[in-house]
Amino acid sequence: MNSFMKYAAAALAGAAAAGSIAYAQSASAPRAVISIYRAAPGHQEALLQWLAQQDRIAVSAGVPSSQLYAHTDGDSWDYLMISPVTTDAQDAAIEAAAAKAGMPTGPKVGLELRKNIASHTDTMVVGPLTPAQMVDRYK
Repeated sequence: MNSFMKYAAAALAGAAAAGSIAYAQSASAPRAVISIYRAAPGHQEALLQWLAQQDRIAVSAGVPSSQLYAHTDGDSWDYLMISPVTTDAQDAAIEAAAAKAGMPTGPKVGLELRKNIASHTDTMVVGPLTPAQMVDRYK
């Protein structure tokens, strides 16, 4: 298990032991999805094109754009993306926008993604918050 995942697992275990997970995930907390992608060999550009296409569809449906980070040194991932957690209504709008654009929808979206990746994870998080804001949440 890589260092990033070990630290994330340790942090989650500690938070659960302290009974703080339910509070941190309250409805008022800002939330996001952190996705980590490792491109299939030779598919970095195709993966980037796919991610950009998905982001354009989401933005056309009124969902804020995701933030993408490219790996430069260290662990084995290629791209890390931070995206907003979407509502059911936003998901439906994204599906409609994709269908209107002639893009795959439903389970076919995942099949298209898997053509370009060696691995992928999604993690639900609270944030972005400053360290002080996070401390204030637990008072």
